[in-house]
Amino acid sequence: MPASSQPGPFADWLRDHAAPLTHLDPEAPLDDLEPLRELIGAARVVAIGENSHFITEFAHLRQRILRFLAERCGFTVLAFEYGFSEGFPLDAWAQGQGADDDLPAQLATAIPVGVEEPLRWMRRHNATAARPMRFAGIDIPAAGGSLLPALAPVAGYLRDIDPETLPILQEAMRIAGSFAGASAASAAPAWTRLPVAEQDALSAALTRLIIRFRSLEPLYVSRGDRHDYDVALRRLEAACHADYGFRAMAGLYAGDGLTADTSARDAYMAGSLLWHLERLGPGARIVLAAHNAHIQKTPVSFDGRLTGLPMGQHLHHALGGDYVALALTSTAGHTADMRPDENARFGFAIEDTALQPPEPGSIEAAFADAGLGLSIADLRRMRAQAPDGAGHSPGPDRYRIQSAYLHTPVLEAFDGVLNVPVSTVAGDAGAGAP
Repeated sequence: MPASSQPGPFADWLRDHAAPLTHLDPEAPLDDLEPLRELIGAARVVAIGENSHFITEFAHLRQRILRFLAERCGFTVLAFEYGFSEGFPLDAWAQGQGADDDLPAQLATAIPVGVEEPLRWMRRHNATAARPMRFAGIDIPAAGGSLLPALAPVAGYLRDIDPETLPILQEAMRIAGSFAGASAASAAPAWTRLPVAEQDALSAALTRLIIRFRSLEPLYVSRGDRHDYDVALRRLEAACHADYGFRAMAGLYAGDGLTADTSARDAYMAGSLLWHLERLGPGARIVLAAHNAHIQKTPVSFDGRLTGLPMGQHLHHALGGDYVALALTSTAGHTADMRPDENARFGFAIEDTALQPPEPGSIEAAFADAGLGLSIADLRRMRAQAPDGAGHSPGPDRYRIQSAYLHTPVLEAFDGVLNVPVSTVAGDAGAGAP
């Protein structure tokens, strides 16, 4: 594969400008993270990525950054790549409700993507904090695996507000339950095996419900209250976006999908974050944890074909400089490749894969060439040096996703990059096994 146009100068620039970090221990002192303060400035949303789920070092570093942003920079919310509907009981637990040992039961059906330890830290932090941290889920339900976590609470809402409409929702739930799984990796193949009439009936029911919700907003609010209406509508929107996603994924794998049709999930996540930001008040500042490919500010393309507009692109357009995206990657070690396996619990198996030396032209190769270990680079400084009228930024043109690479202009996609020298697959990653 071809290298980027200026790999040498960029590695030299990194060597001179990247700031070394001292610790990975989540409980370690935070002074080495002070370079983050200038990088994030007054941003209201700071996204911290990872190039693969299930990596121990990424989880540790993200938790340290969460502590730093909460304890030293006044951030008040952790938003996570986790179901919008499922996030509300986790927020209540983080605020101190229930018992300390209630959390495993709440997370029992969720993919172990690293939310448990940040929640435990938040609960401890909130016990003494003057302003408690909040937790916000932003994703479609069950990572696209089931519409039921979103639709079941809507059914409860309709029993009180509009019982006439309940049969339509119950029919949608019946069909959704027939192919529900623990993630999109298991539910999407099951959806393709539904009779076309069932697929269409589900979409028609959800469309009818969402239009009725929006058309009768004043009536619904008068029968209940604004908050409950807003939450129920957002849950229903989650189900609609997830349903759309099944069709988009089927088209992608069949090779006849529409351009960028898989953008629905990312659009929903961006909208959910803005939903929370608006309702949490003008002083809210959000730490967002999600995959690098979700937080990047540039389109996602594979093999030269536009496949999606990520959440970060939507947030960048909506928030401008109030959105800061920090990629997280590693130069060596192992990664967690996800292989589709319908017999596995979550519809995929985790393969502990040794990383090959970074490809020329990648951000990982630049860190390796610069001889950098645990460190952070403010890419905006380099971006400011791009030649006028060049039409592109100098520097890396790809970054790792698991053991593969996503081609994108890295300096445009991210405001900063965090690098760990070695990554290892977390011990609980095998939870996806049968």
